[in-house]
Amino acid sequence: MVRAYTRREYIKKIPGSKIVQYDMGNLSAEFPISLSVAVKAPTQITHNALEAARIASNRYMQRRAGRMGYHLKIRVYPHHIVRENPMATGAGADRVQDGMRKAFGKPVSTVALVKKNQKIITIETNKKNFKDAKEALRRAAMKFPVPCRIVIDRGEELVK
Repeated sequence: MVRAYTRREYIKKIPGSKIVQYDMGNLSAEFPISLSVAVKAPTQITHNALEAARIASNRYMQRRAGRMGYHLKIRVYPHHIVRENPMATGAGADRVQDGMRKAFGKPVSTVALVKKNQKIITIETNKKNFKDAKEALRRAAMKFPVPCRIVIDRGEELVK
């Protein structure tokens, strides 16, 4: 895994994160069951993918469990700034292109550096909405560029 490129005081024009909220649903209630999406390999997850997963899972849970029937939390933050060295294409590109000379690149996106088995999204809910929460996390896992698994953190005895 690479060292995070996060020193924002040295970087100009950092692209903003598209993640709107990190906690959704009923924030005050205590729920007996907690499920999470955990990644199977170390990877980088962009802020776009995190926001897409948040929207997909939150929308599904809102329709199925209602606004007060769950608590969804995004557990990672995209700190790492990704750079890109844009390459020119087309006729005459070799005259205007420097190739790999001065190839530091410009900031294009932010990503969350995620380790193996790290939990990305957690949904807390009750027994009635367990299957809906599992489906919401499955839909969220589809948005990530890495294989994921759904883990029951708390309340496994209530589900069986």
